[in-house]
Amino acid sequence: MNELPNSLRGVLIQAAGSQLLLPNAAVAEVLSYSDPEPIANAPTWLLGRVRWRGWQVPLVDFSRLDGSAPTGPATAGGRRRVLVVKAPGGHARLPYFAFLADGFPRLMSLSEATLETLVESSEPESCVFARVAINDENAVVPDMDAVESRLRSELPEAA
Repeated sequence: MNELPNSLRGVLIQAAGSQLLLPNAAVAEVLSYSDPEPIANAPTWLLGRVRWRGWQVPLVDFSRLDGSAPTGPATAGGRRRVLVVKAPGGHARLPYFAFLADGFPRLMSLSEATLETLVESSEPESCVFARVAINDENAVVPDMDAVESRLRSELPEAA
């Protein structure tokens, strides 16, 4: 019988109002920020589309999606990055989406000793799976299925 590993690799991403924790395997590539192509009538959290390897990938500002974004206009610093991630649903029209990040992501080793769940989300419409502490740093674990579902509802061509 195969045993589960003692630790997993995660990626910690600074994103405006919070830090996101994603599985390392979910991240396809980290890109330099460039202005996305706007999407007509998109909500404020859907910043537009970025080009990546022949795809038009929707760019999500997670801090605006979950409501943790600081008030006021967004500032585009020179350290901004785009994290292209694999969509979990396996839909042919939305195989990837991207998160806006401030700076480079940090690779982390996660284990029972370093990761503590603070709050699991119980809100059905929330895009937050859980709020966690990693070595005394707080982070949000996005509900990737919920983010993908929200994108599919906003982008009819991806449904």
